[in-house]
Amino acid sequence: MSVFANVFAKASGVGSWPGTAPRQAAEVVVGELAGALAHIVELPARGVGADMLGRAGALLIDLAIDTVPRGYRIAARPGAVTRRAVSMLNEDMDALEEAWETAGLRGGERVVKVQAPGPITLAAGLELANGHRAITDSSAVRDLAASLAEGVAAHRAALARRLDTPVAVQFDEPSLPAALAGQLTGVTALSPVAALDEAVAGALLDGCVAAAGADVVLHSCAPELPWDLLQRSTINAISVDAGTLRAADLDGIAAFVESGRTVVLGVVPGIAPERRPSGEEVAAAVVAVTDRLGFGRSALRDRIGVTPACGLAGATPKWARTAIGLVRKAAEAFATDPDAI
Repeated sequence: MSVFANVFAKASGVGSWPGTAPRQAAEVVVGELAGALAHIVELPARGVGADMLGRAGALLIDLAIDTVPRGYRIAARPGAVTRRAVSMLNEDMDALEEAWETAGLRGGERVVKVQAPGPITLAAGLELANGHRAITDSSAVRDLAASLAEGVAAHRAALARRLDTPVAVQFDEPSLPAALAGQLTGVTALSPVAALDEAVAGALLDGCVAAAGADVVLHSCAPELPWDLLQRSTINAISVDAGTLRAADLDGIAAFVESGRTVVLGVVPGIAPERRPSGEEVAAAVVAVTDRLGFGRSALRDRIGVTPACGLAGATPKWARTAIGLVRKAAEAFATDPDAI
């Protein structure tokens, strides 16, 4: 069993956060997720290099990114975009280290999570020099995945040294279902993007897991996740938006949990609803899913985590703080006495 066994069966955030102030964000995340799974924040409101794909510019080894009208492309050498991404990631790490020190957590057992785009989403989102998606070039896909795996492993290890604490990894894969289904758009209607083979996708994901040096959770807010592929993978946990789940997903979740791994349920809205739910209502939303899996609640106590439904970049700072407070309360209730919910 991994030293990170069941680390994801707690409350956490998905990653993105509102605003542009990393120190304030880090203080809230470390404080509100006390006893849970804190994470390094992503602040996409800072612009180029700060969103999910832009952060990859700070992680890739021997590859660089630049901007194009549609987003990002692979660049021949590091330029202003890569330097900006690196600078912001370092700022985020400094902020988390400062909050960690202030809370007296250095050298403890509490685990931190880092996030990065997964290899399929990265290849789907970056362009080649010719304007086509990188995922259309098998050599580019392999190179990106290898560079990403090495970079994420180095980032994880660096943060673990700075905080003197264990660090786990989250790969964000919102484009995975579309890539497997052949639903990604091409540059024109005459240049469609072929469906990615499941065996290739599985090898890419497993390669990143093997390199990470820690337990890995795959996060996707997209519907219709490929549960057969995920079941065959070496991924330790899957993080989903509970609002997208169908009957087939519940079967996949049940099999995944039965294999001894963890499923993290996103049950708190990413944007403030008209009426704020209570911690009890959030906990009820968790068991509304788990009760359909065919297991007793107590059997799932160390197999279910709780997060917001997706990232919190579009929330107000007040709701972001509230949302992670609610998921912490719900996760604590489920872990303490799920039958009482």
